[in-house]
Amino acid sequence: MDDVNRTETGNEETGRWKNFNSWIKYYFNYECYMTFLNGCYSCEWQAQQKKKARRPLCCCSLRERLFYPWLIMSFCLSVLLFFTWIETSNEFNGFDWVVFLGTGVWFFWSIVLLSFLGILAAYTTLLLVLGFLLCWEKQQLYLHWYHKILVLIMIPFFLFLLWILLTFWKDRWLTIGLSLQVFSPYIHLSSISVMVLLSWPVAFYLIHLEGEARMRRYQITSNERRRNTCCSMLTKLRALQVAIGVPFFLILLCLYVVPFGTYSPCLQEKEKLAPKPTFFGHRGAPMLGPENTIMSFEKAVEYGAHGLESDVRISFDGVPFLMHDYDLTRTTNIKEVLPNASSRHPSLFQWSFLTTLNAGKWFSDAWIKPFFRMKPLSEADKERARNQKIAKLTDLLAIAQKEKKLVIFDLESPPSKHPSRLSYIHLVVRVILDSKIEQHLIAWLPGSEREYIKSKAPGFQHVGTFYTLEELAEENITRINVDYKRLYYNGLREYKAANISINLYIVNEPWLFSLVWCHSIQSVTTDNIEVLNGMTHPYYFMTPNFYLFLWIFMDILSAVFIVSIFHFHWWRESQSEKILQGITSYTEASSASLQNEVLEIMGTPAPFPERERETASSKAVIPEVVNETTAPTMHPTNDVGQPVPTEPAFEPIQAPISEANREATLQTVLPILEANEPAVPSVEKPPPET
Repeated sequence: MDDVNRTETGNEETGRWKNFNSWIKYYFNYECYMTFLNGCYSCEWQAQQKKKARRPLCCCSLRERLFYPWLIMSFCLSVLLFFTWIETSNEFNGFDWVVFLGTGVWFFWSIVLLSFLGILAAYTTLLLVLGFLLCWEKQQLYLHWYHKILVLIMIPFFLFLLWILLTFWKDRWLTIGLSLQVFSPYIHLSSISVMVLLSWPVAFYLIHLEGEARMRRYQITSNERRRNTCCSMLTKLRALQVAIGVPFFLILLCLYVVPFGTYSPCLQEKEKLAPKPTFFGHRGAPMLGPENTIMSFEKAVEYGAHGLESDVRISFDGVPFLMHDYDLTRTTNIKEVLPNASSRHPSLFQWSFLTTLNAGKWFSDAWIKPFFRMKPLSEADKERARNQKIAKLTDLLAIAQKEKKLVIFDLESPPSKHPSRLSYIHLVVRVILDSKIEQHLIAWLPGSEREYIKSKAPGFQHVGTFYTLEELAEENITRINVDYKRLYYNGLREYKAANISINLYIVNEPWLFSLVWCHSIQSVTTDNIEVLNGMTHPYYFMTPNFYLFLWIFMDILSAVFIVSIFHFHWWRESQSEKILQGITSYTEASSASLQNEVLEIMGTPAPFPERERETASSKAVIPEVVNETTAPTMHPTNDVGQPVPTEPAFEPIQAPISEANREATLQTVLPILEANEPAVPSVEKPPPET
């Protein structure tokens, strides 16, 4: 009765899976799916009519196993470099300028490199995903040699880029550290969600390996060779379970407790949040007007700049003017006016010649904009930009005096053989004093001849760089202007504790400005004043209690999901084993019955009596080989020794079988017997009587 119920259950489950598989076949072609996987991974686009032989532990050759670590290495390097370049997006304009100095061509080289790294990262990720899917389908892995050559070329290329970053741009890693300070709570919560998604294949594989191990354990017999093979296979299965399960649960445990060691300045109470930092317009507002022009500074004032930043150079005839680059190629039309002198230093030109150059057409009419995220200009702004000229220092001072804005600038020394090579600081101080600007509006940044500056202009606000607190106290400096990456070192706490006002440059990205805001920094120098000025609160800000609630909630919810996923896979594996046992019992019983019927049709006595046949069918055990010997038939006798007649045995009356029916039955049943040949017991014929 139990066998019948189990068989019926198995038939019902089989019917459900059959309907499910028919739905899959209707909407999804497995052969096309496997052809696509093998075509992308191995460049073999021939359609596969059936699945390849399944391998329980390893799905690839030794050569493929030796190459796979190189693929993983290229994937890790590509993702690392791609992530690094994304996080350093604040430096894209500076990178484009450095490449321009070397090539003489202005382009978004940073975006080109970002796209290239993204393509390589996607390529290596795709190869890994394809390999995983093929392993999931237990297909033999064979990575085409085209892919192998590309992977082997990418590894030295990535190592070369990594060496450049470690040698020439070490501070890039500080930017990554700052980004982690901002995004660490969100990365933590997202990682838990990713682990929940990964728990599905991990649970499936672990439970599948457990079922495989149980089957191997049951197959251990008295045969010593078979026992050793099964034990070795069991060891490999357990090792795979440990290699997959232990790292997964260790990472999950670390994610559950990582907030204890997480530091993020954006996790604080709203009452403790400092006021919004003020802005210094870097060369004005270079995303709204041509840099270092009157239009650019007026746009910066329009969008609420607290101060104006610029770069001052001295013309050959002693006029301070505003220019950043070491030549006039990028920001003027000197190639049209004087092509042979386009590479000369700006300070080697007379001011009378500099005033003839146009300093705005490169900004309004160029097909490549100076900033990738720059918004389109209105027609009025385009017309205004086309008429911009190189500005003098006095023009900037006039705007600052009118709008009551601070002025801070870098003062570059003139080249050799320049008339003002030794007196350029005195010259600039004299021009500032002659402009009648209020002295407290000048934030004096150059570090040379500070004693002379203090004697001539005692009202100037002296600004230091990354000096020590002792040096700042000695120079009586209360404001510093430092690179934003210095924020990585304890958030400049010692300077804030000493009541030093801090200005960071150059801050363009909203996430970086949010971090600066949460660090209670007083001001920043920016190119992106339009966007940053529109921020009313720091992004990624979160109170500690809210983060604590999300942390505990995500931990509990993820634990419930992961336990449920493992329980579901365990239940499904158990159901599969029950269905398999029911189908096996039913198949073996049917095979034994068919054997006896065929043997009766062929006129050969059945190898089992009816009772033994039923016992064998109920136990679902394949009968062992039986060696039978035929003994002479003994007839019962009476006391005298005469034979006694016996009653004929009752035999059921059967309808006669015609030759045509016999042949049809044999043709139908014999193929079934050939398929189930191992289940047929061998019967030895008795020796002939002598």
